[in-house]
Amino acid sequence: MESESAIFAGLVFSLFGAGLLVWTAARARHRRPVAQGVSPVASATLAGLAAVAALALGAWCFTRL
Repeated sequence: MESESAIFAGLVFSLFGAGLLVWTAARARHRRPVAQGVSPVASATLAGLAAVAALALGAWCFTRL
């Protein structure tokens, strides 16, 4: 029972992290703002860190199986 919830949580975190990382990279590559009204470097860095953290959390969930 607990393995199903770990798989679900790992999948959700991994998909969110990957999507956020791809979106942030695409916005930064086209020199578009990642967040309105914030420094482009700071917003891209923070979004990138959040994406990597979500991917790491997803990987951690998969190791709990």
